[in-house]
Amino acid sequence: MYKTLGKHRLIYRARISNYVKTGLIDQAIQTFDEMTQSDCRVFSIDYNRFIGVLVRHSRFDLAEHYYNEMISHGFSLTSFTYSRFISGLCQVRNLELIHKLLDGMGKIGAVPDIWAYNIYLNLLCSENLVDKALEVLQIMVEKGREPDAVSYTIVISGLCRVKRYDTAVELWRCMIQKGFIPDNKACRALVLGLCDGGKVELAYELTVGAMKGQVKFSTEIYNALIHGFCQAGRVDKAQAMKMFMSRNGCEPDLVTYNVLLNYCCNELMFEEAEKLMEKMERSGMEPDGYRHNQLLKGLCKAKRLGKAYLLMVNKMEAKGLVDIVSYNTIINALCKAGRTKRAYKVFEEMGQKGIAPDVVTFTILIEAFLKEGNSNLAKTLLDQMTGMGLLPDRVLYTTIVDHLCKTGRIEMAYSIFCDMVEQGINPDVISYNALINGFCKTSQISEAMLLYEEMQTKGCHPDEVTFKLIVGGLVQEKKLLLACNVWDQMMEKGFTLDRDVSEILIKAIHLKDASCMDIRNESREGLECIFSSPSSSSLFCPSCKLQKAVNQVCVKASLLDSGISSTLAAIVENGCAKRTTFDQSKRKSSCSIMCREGRKKMKLHTDVLNITKDYS
Repeated sequence: MYKTLGKHRLIYRARISNYVKTGLIDQAIQTFDEMTQSDCRVFSIDYNRFIGVLVRHSRFDLAEHYYNEMISHGFSLTSFTYSRFISGLCQVRNLELIHKLLDGMGKIGAVPDIWAYNIYLNLLCSENLVDKALEVLQIMVEKGREPDAVSYTIVISGLCRVKRYDTAVELWRCMIQKGFIPDNKACRALVLGLCDGGKVELAYELTVGAMKGQVKFSTEIYNALIHGFCQAGRVDKAQAMKMFMSRNGCEPDLVTYNVLLNYCCNELMFEEAEKLMEKMERSGMEPDGYRHNQLLKGLCKAKRLGKAYLLMVNKMEAKGLVDIVSYNTIINALCKAGRTKRAYKVFEEMGQKGIAPDVVTFTILIEAFLKEGNSNLAKTLLDQMTGMGLLPDRVLYTTIVDHLCKTGRIEMAYSIFCDMVEQGINPDVISYNALINGFCKTSQISEAMLLYEEMQTKGCHPDEVTFKLIVGGLVQEKKLLLACNVWDQMMEKGFTLDRDVSEILIKAIHLKDASCMDIRNESREGLECIFSSPSSSSLFCPSCKLQKAVNQVCVKASLLDSGISSTLAAIVENGCAKRTTFDQSKRKSSCSIMCREGRKKMKLHTDVLNITKDYS
């Protein structure tokens, strides 16, 4: 009988093997299930082999299922299978299952191989879990699996990425003390990280300064150091580094020259920049359009616009290096200098030379003409732009709308706003605010309210600016009840009015006609009803010492008397309270919010304290 079962097991294994070799994984899974459910005895090696197959084919859910099944049968994976399983899970970032497998390995005294550990470390650092990565390094040492240079390099790179530079340097020195000689990749990780953090001197000291002759540094490392020195304003050291790399058999490349050229142009060192370009030509590296454009930007930055223009039309044109970036640089510089007419001539010139303007070109000119008040030409350029099939972005549309509103041309602003929507560009809250501001300033509060409602129906949430514009416009138009309603909505969103606006609103409420007195009396009666009700105390947190006083300043602004109104104004000014109506659904939350903040900041008005005593 045992011989028969053994034969059956061999048959199952052979079938599974054939299915795997031919890529029929689903059939292999079905056959393995048949094997485990048959009278054949299944061994640990069968589970190990099959889970290994599933891991190789990224069937991790099934691999976990069979792992749990084998554990329940008293089997365990080998260290090799565990390591491959962990490595595969790192690809899908399944940290939960990885930790489960590591716990399982710990129970049987197994340790992942260095490859699996390094892949795991890389996953942790890519998720910015650097403290966990440092912990894993320590566990590796404790379990006798010494980290290698790759392990240290991964964690050092991760530490630099989260700006933990001191820990990265400490780990670097620890690696050196353990006898590891960092390779080019390790040096690159440290240098790029430290230079990005502005620690170029330290980066140089730990790598090139300490290990010259031991490591052959790549051009990328030298370029990172040169860039770091330039960023630190030490162009002398950057130049020295360029000479050092040449002496050590690493010739400067295009990136090296670009870094130095950019620095010279930004610092207006034009003679040095021209010398660098000559050196490039002598070295067989013909300066391309990018480098010439950098020089062009530098000249424009120095306000040497004449020389910049001559460089473009004489030298760059002759070499066929003039592009849209070149023209945009000149046009932008002319506009910033207030020479918009000259900028427009250059714009026309580029069209004559076959260089089509882009969105950037039109944006520069439109904004410049708007700034100087030439709205008609700006609109002409906008029409020309759309006629060429170039769509303005939301920022440009909003800029135009905002300018037109500020200059009182609301109808044109609204027309442009509608054009934006028709072009399929959804306005954002800044776009809406620009037009709402225009409507409010021209006393068209009804139109402003329509926009306010529209933006919300389209999923664009009002911000603090929106609320302040609307409330201010409504107060100006003496639509006080509506202003109070918007103020309620504002407070529900966690925003507060400026002191001057809140005072205007409260004063406006106080100046209402005699009917307001009746409303205020009703509010007092309402308060008495609230506090005399036996169920009212159950609506609020029992630990709230300010409960009764706060309750009375939570009444809607349009229902307040003068004493309580003043108190609410003070609370609102300090951002310590959120006004709300006294409906059943809001009482408990309003009490919780205001009492939490109130304990820190709120000084209750004398009137409220007096009313509190009345209800004590």
